[in-house]
Amino acid sequence: MVFTSFPFAAFLLAFWPGFRLLRGKAQRLWLLIGSLAFYGWFDWRFLGLLLLSAGVDFVAGQLVEDPARRGRRLVLVLSLVVNLGVLFLFKYAGWAVTQINALLPILGVPGQYPVPNLPLPVGLSFYTFQSMAYTIDVYRGHTRATRSPLDFLAFISFFPQLVAGPIERSRDLLPQIEAGPQVDRARQHSGAWLALVGFWKKLFVADNLAVLVGAVYDDPAGAADPWMVLAATWAFTLQIYCDFSGYSDIARGVARMLGYELTLNFDLPLWATSPQDLWRRWHISLSHWLRDYLYIPLGGSRHGLLRTQIALLLTMLLGGLWHGAAWTFIAWGAWHGLGLAVDRALRGRGARDPGGALGLLLAPLMFQFTALGFLWFRAHDLPQATALLGALSELPAAGPSDAAGVALRQLGVVAAPLLLIEAWMKAKGLEPWLRLPVPFQLLLAAVLFLCAVVLGASFSRSFIYFQF
Repeated sequence: MVFTSFPFAAFLLAFWPGFRLLRGKAQRLWLLIGSLAFYGWFDWRFLGLLLLSAGVDFVAGQLVEDPARRGRRLVLVLSLVVNLGVLFLFKYAGWAVTQINALLPILGVPGQYPVPNLPLPVGLSFYTFQSMAYTIDVYRGHTRATRSPLDFLAFISFFPQLVAGPIERSRDLLPQIEAGPQVDRARQHSGAWLALVGFWKKLFVADNLAVLVGAVYDDPAGAADPWMVLAATWAFTLQIYCDFSGYSDIARGVARMLGYELTLNFDLPLWATSPQDLWRRWHISLSHWLRDYLYIPLGGSRHGLLRTQIALLLTMLLGGLWHGAAWTFIAWGAWHGLGLAVDRALRGRGARDPGGALGLLLAPLMFQFTALGFLWFRAHDLPQATALLGALSELPAAGPSDAAGVALRQLGVVAAPLLLIEAWMKAKGLEPWLRLPVPFQLLLAAVLFLCAVVLGASFSRSFIYFQF
């Protein structure tokens, strides 16, 4: 059930009255029923996996909370094995067997293993990481175990962020579920604006840019024009940002209108000035998850520069693999891991994130670094990525073609309003919009809505991160 679809609008209209009329346990039960119905719309068969993950970690949380309890570490390990086992089976098993089959002839081993062809449940990586984090945090003593299976299931299945995040920590969202929603006009007002901005980002910016991106990355002849490759690579960087941050804005906006506050997942990453700064701003809930449950256990920054750089590289390699079972995602993770390792070395020599005019000059360079990483992310395979990089290497000797000129102008028309809004948000935030006179707010809302619906490329294109 895509946020930008008519079925989701109908779902909200059906869900809202019951949620507002009920109180206490009945309201939480209605929230759970609505969330399971929302997820079941995608494919009801996968509800069992969601309930399995939540059930295992609810029970595990009870068993690992007491530090004096014998066998608590074994319970934690079993919880991780179940969660990671389901994730591996549905997301990585087919790819892993394919890699083994490709290696067997090289090793002189006859035969081939059958390749599993299991469908990928939407949002599997997101809710699995959220559920696992709860058990780990209870084990570490960072949060308490809930005694209510209803509250825990509502926390894991909370529909605004269920299928593409943010990946919520139990210490942030679970107490809100237990206490009940905090609803007032100010929250509903700002939530509606946040959702509308996300709606505009997705339909007007991301889906329009997807047409330009597909003309290069989905066309076998796409690497023929270096300037078209550059335009499409820039376009995809903006597309995936607006697609994913648009989802997060809608999720946070809908949750806020319901009376809950979700984690900020994007903090103007287009203004990042270094690799470290980028990962403070991009997919913040995942970067914090990787930091707390991978990077720090791998040693973090406690054992010297080389060990820190290795931990950064391994964390980002696994972060790339989290996105999908493909060498292109691993290459994307390696690109950012190397960038972070170099960044850390420079910081060891006294470098800091620049501000002011120097920051404005470095932001475009960081954008180009990010865009080159997304070339690997968007490419269908490593040979295509290599061909596209080869095309970019020919830029100095090739002038823009007529088609590339048109593509760059289209990119500018779509990107300019985004950059203006981003600049406004960076300087002022959302509050000045909320203080405008009501007629001006209605006019601005109408402009954004009409741009999204009338000038948007589609009304039901799935969000990119649904596949992860």
